[in-house]
Amino acid sequence: MRVAIIASRFNEHVTAPLLEGARATLAEHGLDPATVPVVWVPGAFEIPLAAQRLAGSGTVDAVICLGAVIRGETAHFEYVAGPCATGIARAALDTGVPVAFGVLTTNDERQALDRAGGAAGNKGAEAARTALEMVTLLRALPAPARRC
Repeated sequence: MRVAIIASRFNEHVTAPLLEGARATLAEHGLDPATVPVVWVPGAFEIPLAAQRLAGSGTVDAVICLGAVIRGETAHFEYVAGPCATGIARAALDTGVPVAFGVLTTNDERQALDRAGGAAGNKGAEAARTALEMVTLLRALPAPARRC
């Protein structure tokens, strides 16, 4: 199975542990971490474009998207979180390749850290499990009909 990971540099103190969780989960399922490319993007808003490019490349069976959008005192949360989620879903639907959503959207930094290996587990690991499960599921489902 060929998997790629996209990680946001913004809030890297949160995304780095998400990445560690994803890599560890992939390794537990037999993927050599050295064969899993990690693409860093500036922020969560840039994740969908990179996801669409990777998913449409024909070089991967799944893409795992990792980021953290933390609500603040400005409206940036609304401008970033929704478009990021919509874009990630669109990348999967447009390409037919699983694109797993591991982007945290939290009210504060504590919630983000709790979900990046703290009290609430590691959502990067969960996103990796989702990607693996979806690849397996899609391989078992009938292929889409060809359109004329």
